[in-house]
Amino acid sequence: MDIVMPVAGLGTRLRPQTWSKPKPLVTVAGRPMLSHVLDRLTDLDPDHLVFITGYLGDHIKQWISDNYDVPTVFVVQPEMKGQTDAILRVRDHVRNDALVLFPDMLFEADFSRITESSADVIMYTKEVDDPSALGVAVVESGRIIKLVEKPTEPVSNLAVIGIYYFRHMPDLYDAIEEQMRLGISLKNEFFIADAIQLMIDKGKVVEPALVSEWRDCGNDHALLDTNRYLLDQMATTAAIEGSVVIPPSFVDPSATIEHAVVGPYASIGANAIVRNAIVNDSIVDEGATVEEVHLVRSIVGRGAHVSGAATELNVSDLSMVKL
Repeated sequence: MDIVMPVAGLGTRLRPQTWSKPKPLVTVAGRPMLSHVLDRLTDLDPDHLVFITGYLGDHIKQWISDNYDVPTVFVVQPEMKGQTDAILRVRDHVRNDALVLFPDMLFEADFSRITESSADVIMYTKEVDDPSALGVAVVESGRIIKLVEKPTEPVSNLAVIGIYYFRHMPDLYDAIEEQMRLGISLKNEFFIADAIQLMIDKGKVVEPALVSEWRDCGNDHALLDTNRYLLDQMATTAAIEGSVVIPPSFVDPSATIEHAVVGPYASIGANAIVRNAIVNDSIVDEGATVEEVHLVRSIVGRGAHVSGAATELNVSDLSMVKL
């Protein structure tokens, strides 16, 4: 089995963090988002990791090369024409079964269903209280019969989260080609839900599988919430002389913490400096400096420098802010 990850998007909802790095490399709980995703896929022992890159794709390629020794394929999507336009570009590399996953979220999933079921497609879903802003799957007799985007009526509470297993990828490619021939798109972009609906209409068996946890990382508030979730799963950082670290928090061993209060729910990256400051419920990225300030629900990008009064902010890489 291959794992296909489309990562060509611009990540506009996470700006300014994504001006200088692709969304999968935005830091959460001390590591890039993509690192946490890959942790959850290692047990699958994939034949290849296949990345569909675009905006700042060279950053992802370099990061994978520096951190992972796995068979990897990179394919470029030169123009943003949607999810299935991206997926169709791997057809010369992925010819059998594959897990297609959009790595802009964190999840906890049991992938044993892949071997236990004979379905053509397995769509991973999460039960949610309010599906009105999401795509949902309508299920009858254990099979998905319809996909509905942002339902105005309560047709289902099974949110589609962006993880799909295809037993025979050429079936998906055929559906994508039909989707494009019929012009089934939204704002000039082609979406995977429409291709899967075409597969359902032709009699392919599509089954749901539940994930126990699903955490969106698509905007700054969601990223900070996911940071809290991940820190709750981690061991508490050791005490630092002259400062207070309130768990759960992460402080990279190379960070400098002087006369500071860090946490709860703070992530301090490699070579960052926190001096005479209070930082809680925030992410301070690699090489950033925070001093003489009280940060709450804030994101400070790589190499940025923030000082001054109490505040809530979102600062991109290499910025300087004095409050």
